[in-house]
Amino acid sequence: RSDYWKAKYELLHVVRTHMGASDDNYNCVFQSPDSEGRVGVHLSKQLMAIAGHALKANITTLGPLVLPISEQLLFFFNLIARKVLKVRMRGYIPDFKLAFEHFCIHTGGRGVIDEIEKQLELTPSHTQPSKEALFRYGNVSSSSVWYVLANIETLRGVRHGDRVWQIAFGSGFKCNSAVWRALRRVNTQHSAWAPYEDEPAPETKEV
Repeated sequence: RSDYWKAKYELLHVVRTHMGASDDNYNCVFQSPDSEGRVGVHLSKQLMAIAGHALKANITTLGPLVLPISEQLLFFFNLIARKVLKVRMRGYIPDFKLAFEHFCIHTGGRGVIDEIEKQLELTPSHTQPSKEALFRYGNVSSSSVWYVLANIETLRGVRHGDRVWQIAFGSGFKCNSAVWRALRRVNTQHSAWAPYEDEPAPETKEV
């Protein structure tokens, strides 16, 4: 409470999903030596599917904490229709755009960002900060969500009351979410996002 006057954000929720009980999940991202003894990170072919299951489990827990009641009811009735009444219909994807103004997505690769954009039915503008972070800094693992937040603060700005969703993945396999609410207007100019000389506009970059 004593730091409230100088804090930029209030942490509302943290949801941690760990799927290490399954051998396939545990081994999908694993550090090990190759046949010549060089230590590296092995990525399973099932990685994207496993990440999708982890994301689904994470947002199933997060949804009731952040979504408006209307979205929760739509999800619940859809679930009852499919699982209890056996109605053949597409599973309802809650509109997380009603819960958050900004999305900080783990920059594990263009495929990761595109898949989350597709699964959560986000717009390209919501995922653009993550794509710009991937273009400039590459895959810096879970720390990438802080580069993305710095991008949003520097190039777009955060208004008082805006909600920010940071979502990151890690070996284990883990999916973690942090939800922040801005306590004031934030337009910090981070040196990490100072323009390069002759840098192309973000929309013209190819990641």
